[in-house]
Formats: sequence, C-alpha cells, structure tokens
Amino acid sequence: MTDAIKVKTPLYYAEKISETLMNTYTTSELPPANRWHYHQGVFLCGMLRVWEHTSEEKYYDYAKSYVDHLIDDNGNFYFARDELDSIQAGLLLFSIYKRTGEKKYEVAARKLRDLYPTLNVTSEGGFWHKDKYPYQMWLDGLYMGGPYALTYARDFQEPELVNMVTHQEQLMRKYTKDAKTGLYYHGWDEKGAQPWVNKDNHCAPEFWGRALGWYGLAVIDMIDLLPSGHPKRDEWIHVVQEYVKSVSTYQDDKSGLWYQVIDKGHLEDNWLETSCSSLFIYTIAKAVSKGYVGKEYADVAKKGFEGIIQYKAEETEKDGLILKDICIGTSIGTYDYYVNRECSQNDLHGAGSFIFACLEMEKLLG
Repeated sequence: MTDAIKVKTPLYYAEKISETLMNTYTTSELPPANRWHYHQGVFLCGMLRVWEHTSEEKYYDYAKSYVDHLIDDNGNFYFARDELDSIQAGLLLFSIYKRTGEKKYEVAARKLRDLYPTLNVTSEGGFWHKDKYPYQMWLDGLYMGGPYALTYARDFQEPELVNMVTHQEQLMRKYTKDAKTGLYYHGWDEKGAQPWVNKDNHCAPEFWGRALGWYGLAVIDMIDLLPSGHPKRDEWIHVVQEYVKSVSTYQDDKSGLWYQVIDKGHLEDNWLETSCSSLFIYTIAKAVSKGYVGKEYADVAKKGFEGIIQYKAEETEKDGLILKDICIGTSIGTYDYYVNRECSQNDLHGAGSFIFACLEMEKLLG
C-alpha cells in the first residue's frame, strides 16, 4: 500500500472537505450568507468534531468566527423566532462557552432555549416545524431542536427540558412511523389540510432520505445526552435497532448508497443522494460502535462510505474535495417534487453530514 493511499482514511476526508469549504468561504459568506441558520450549523458542528478529534485549532477558530460574526458582546443576535431550524446552530455555543467562559455565549444560548415555550403546537403539544407550516411536525425538527435542548438541560441543569424532548420524539414516532416498512414519513399534518397529505394517516406521501437521516442522527445522539439511568434510554436504543434494520434494507446493492426517495430505487427518475447516505452511514456506524446492533451492520456502513468516495466524491489539487448530488433545502411534497429537486455540490447539508459519517467511520475502522 502506498503512502498516498494510507493517508486517505475517513478522517482525511473529513479534514479535506472542511479545508475545501474554509478555502472557499469566509465564515460570513457561508451560505446563506450572514444568517444564523442550520445549514451553517450542521457543517460547523461537523467541523467542531474534527477539532475535537485532531486538536487542530484552525477548525475551532473557523467555527468560532462564524458565531462571533453574528453574536455581539451582549449576546444579541438575529434569528428567525418562529421555527425549530433556528435552534440547531446553537449547538456551536456549548463548546465555545465551555472553552472561553464568556457570558455572551451563555446569554445567546438562553435566548434559543427560551424559544421553545413560544412555538406553536399541535393539540398534543407537538412543535409546529415553522409558523408557516401550521399543525405540521417534520422529522427534520427533532434534530433541529432535540439535541440542543438536551445539551442545554445537561450543561445548565434544566431537567424539565428532557421531558419536553422525549415527548416530541414520542409524537414524531407515533405519527410518522410506517408499520410495514419501519421507515418514517417526512412529516405529519394534524389537520390533514395540506395538498400533499395522505388522507388515511395525514402523513407525507413519501419517505424522503434526508429527513429520515435527521431522525436517525437525532435519536442516536440524544441517547448520549439523556441523564444517567433515564428510562427512555433502552426504548431509544430499540428505536435505533429497528431503524438500522429498516434503512439497511433499502441500501442500493451496486453503489452502497441510498435514494432520494429511499424505498423507490426501482424508478428511473429517482437518484442516489449524498447527504441522506452520509446520515445513514453515521447512524449505522455509531450503532455498531455503541453495540446497539450486531457487527454485521459494519459492512453496511463500510459499503456506503466506499460508495460515497467512489461515486460522489471528486478530489483535485485546484478545487479540493467536491461532494456531488446533494439535495438542496426541501419542504414536504409528492414523489415528483422530491426527485426534481435541484442537486448541488458541497452544499452544507451534505458537507456536514459527510463529516459526521467520516468521523464515525474513523472510529468504527479503528
């Protein structure tokens, strides 16, 4: 084996995509520019994991620069106060506050924590995804709001937030899980009023890959954030076990990847999507490393990771690492809507998800 091949470990790729985007954008330019947003949050959360793994300060400094560009010395910042999506980037605050001890990060974190009681809810207390999506719970929302609340509960001793998160997950599973496939629909409309709704169950009509990926990421990470001995721990481990089994069933045999609409790979206009594949790889690999599922699933994760490197990643001296076929931001819709969504390169959804997958594969492969 040559030295050139030896260095191309999963960690190598995590660093390479981080450096590529660092060289492409200043932190204020990260798209959507000058906004407190989960796109940047997902990518920079991945970058902070690279920093934790390597101790390379440039990764921490880049993430901190994004936060400092948007938050002033008094902890003031602008964010959309009617949606769960605004909360996810707050995950960046915990590491920075822990390291610096600066009050402004605690103040900013409190502002995001205080968003939860203001959100509109369904009749059972489930958070609307955004005000403009009335009575709708989306799988995406569990990741956007769940890990943040549990981290805040741990770091600032607010145990009541734990019950809030477990309730949200319970409702999400109750209304979006499909008993036949074990998969989860993209969302659920309590009123059944949306044009896309399945009238039988008020769910979205399809299993969209990235939303399903957010759910897996949320649950497996939230297990780690539960207080010691919490009764939900075993339940969530069982959820992960069923999830991994179901998702693995739909892995493409040839490429090792997953489709945009993951259960309809037989349709010609469907396509293999990078961000959902990365999220599935992450959850499966972590489930193996944690001992939640059998080691046979390590082969599923390995095949998926190799598929991304072979089919979706392209590295050049000039451009760095380019990740292809990443679906842009997406609402709920019909099959045609999903498969006709625009693809992009190095979209932050995909870059962040890929970094998560890389670091978990690094751990799995030892």
